Amino acid sequence: MPNSTIVTEFLLTRFSDVWEFRVLHTVLFSLMYLATLTGNLLIVTVITVDQRLHTPMYFFILNLSVWDMCYISVTVPKACVVFLLNNRVISVVGCAAQVFLVLLCAYAELLLLTFMARDRYVAICQPLHYHVIMTPRVCVQMTLASVLSGLVYAGVHTGNTFHLSFCHSNVVYQFFCDAPSLLKLSCSDTLTNEITIFVSVIISAGGCFFFIIMSYIHIFSTVFKFPTRRERRKAFSTCIPHILIVIIFVGSGSAVYLKPTSNSPLIQDMVISVFYCIAPPFLNPVIYTLRNKQIKEAIWKVMRRTFTSFRRMIIITTHSYFDFKS
Repeated sequence: MPNSTIVTEFLLTRFSDVWEFRVLHTVLFSLMYLATLTGNLLIVTVITVDQRLHTPMYFFILNLSVWDMCYISVTVPKACVVFLLNNRVISVVGCAAQVFLVLLCAYAELLLLTFMARDRYVAICQPLHYHVIMTPRVCVQMTLASVLSGLVYAGVHTGNTFHLSFCHSNVVYQFFCDAPSLLKLSCSDTLTNEITIFVSVIISAGGCFFFIIMSYIHIFSTVFKFPTRRERRKAFSTCIPHILIVIIFVGSGSAVYLKPTSNSPLIQDMVISVFYCIAPPFLNPVIYTLRNKQIKEAIWKVMRRTFTSFRRMIIITTHSYFDFKS
């Protein structure tokens, strides 16, 4: 195009240019990042170590925790650098990698949440057939399906996005690179991209959400038939938090990806992005530890074992030191 320059790097956007707010945003994002890594790493460790938790439900929770750590690591560290320092630059390759990884993690996590709803449906509505339906082989196949389909989904949309020409402004109105924000910067015709994103989100997110809702309709109809209130409360305590996470995740993501690119306020999109990029990985460890008695017991068991080993090591080291001195 005449009188235009090809974009070779992009500039990410902060929530505010005021220094005090930038520090505050950095601190908040850093605390949420550290809490997310700590909580999910603890869940992965506990489920791996405790043999009692080697069941399909906890297998999916373990995989969800791994994806949570990857998901939040794609956006938050770079965002903290953008908030705190004067360096807002991200290369085209780095931006493409961020788009690809965000889509991969989001798609894989959505499918895992769908498979978890399927697992709860079989456990509550078909308990006698649970171990026949949810075999280890089936669980592994579901996990591989989420990864492979996520790779295809992310690859298609990343390729379509960076196949466009970027010759207008290089300022991405977001604290990370995502496809809707990049479409605004293209000097190519983006109608095909917008239609592709719209259709894919409707099919993938809408289909998964419909499947989850239908699963929980059957689950709740079965739960209401339970004879005791204690059993009903236990079933609701595992199902309702899962539904809330799905609603936050799917609702906020759809609000960004289904909105026309020409009708999208800056701050509103950035705030909504927090709810589908940072909130689910941050909330998942809280939901699956504070609301789960088995995981809490396993965590205390691992902590006691670690403390005992640490104390034994200190005692042995101290005795060895005094024996050497004597």
